[in-house]
Amino acid sequence: MALPHRDTLVSYPDGVTASTGVVLHVEQLEEGLAAVILDSTACHPADTAWPDQPADRGLMRGAAGDAQIVDAVMGGVSDGRLHLGRELPVRTGTDGWTFVVGHIVDGETPAEGDTVEVVVDAELRSALSAGHTACHLASLALDGALSDAWSKETPTDALGHPAFDQLAIVTSRIHEHGSADTYRIGKSLRRKGFVPASLDDPDAVAARANALLAGWVEAGGAVRVERDDDAITARRTWVCALPDGEVRIPCGGTHVDDLSAFAGLEVALERTEIEGGLQLVMTTTARMA
Repeated sequence: MALPHRDTLVSYPDGVTASTGVVLHVEQLEEGLAAVILDSTACHPADTAWPDQPADRGLMRGAAGDAQIVDAVMGGVSDGRLHLGRELPVRTGTDGWTFVVGHIVDGETPAEGDTVEVVVDAELRSALSAGHTACHLASLALDGALSDAWSKETPTDALGHPAFDQLAIVTSRIHEHGSADTYRIGKSLRRKGFVPASLDDPDAVAARANALLAGWVEAGGAVRVERDDDAITARRTWVCALPDGEVRIPCGGTHVDDLSAFAGLEVALERTEIEGGLQLVMTTTARMA
């Protein structure tokens, strides 16, 4: 069977953790692993360009037997060649490419044309979904806590606060029931009007952010992911009802379906001096209801 010429269809944005799909391509990898491409899947892959949420793990069941899904990566097909994970040289959605989910499996590899069942580790998915929702809320709370730290007009976030998170973030990593985000405060951010002295007392900034988070959790609010269609390349948006209004953030990950899932959210901030400026690390922890 030839390499796919249509993007993989995905159901994980709806919270689905099991699916049935047809094997379109199998590519043998090192160490006895294989990359299996299906026409549709519930498995969330790690994004190559912004790998914030780790991939799902789980089980692939087929006529040949069971295989463990030990990883899932974005892949792209161009000129008859499959590029997987870090080998993918373009961003998802680039014209002229077909984008797929590569299920990295260990065990009985299915054959092309087989119909298989994908069963995602629901406990891991739930924990990562909580971490991702917490990460978005923490970024909004940090923006709010630093809303007075600017001397110039600047782009704003989904709540109308100066977008510190968007302008300063270097890396974001989701983990089970939390996240870690790293920010850089250098010349570029200062030119945009950010006042570094506003971070002289990071504990005070964290306290303001945590007060916002506590209010949002207490109020509760529905969470959903909107998307244009089922293709892996479709634009997806995280939508959350907060007391100040509905917020919308572009996002390709998975989430809880209501803030009532949390018993509490808390951030801690660590500020260090680095060459050319400051580094701020925000650690977010979610307690589940």
